[in-house]
Amino acid sequence: LHARYVLNLLHETRKHLKQLPNISHVSTCYSEEVTVCGDLHGQLDDLFLIFYKNGLPSPSKSYVFNGDFVDRGKQSLEILIVLFTFLLIYPKEVHLNRGNHEDHMVNLRYGFAKEVMQKYKVHGRKILKMIQNVF
Repeated sequence: LHARYVLNLLHETRKHLKQLPNISHVSTCYSEEVTVCGDLHGQLDDLFLIFYKNGLPSPSKSYVFNGDFVDRGKQSLEILIVLFTFLLIYPKEVHLNRGNHEDHMVNLRYGFAKEVMQKYKVHGRKILKMIQNVF
């Protein structure tokens, strides 16, 4: 994805998240499912498997992602792009909780910062700074 679109997505995500309270309340009723996921750690195939087995986020299918989206795996940035896109499309059905890997120092140690810089050589620093701002 071109850096311009990544930065736009990050800007819109930040704008949306700033409007939300610190604590999200997710409720269910007998006709609605909530899928709770955690620790994707840059494993895009795992996210796709979850969506394959449980369905994509939609008005009738809510998701809670409990942090640790990035680091360790090779496709952390792609996971953020997918999660942030679904968050903006379905803001009432997709909930993202920050984990300890959504931290700049942890990103430096476990590989996410390096991944962003390798994928976006020219705009990597700007993208990484904006991601840290979103986190």
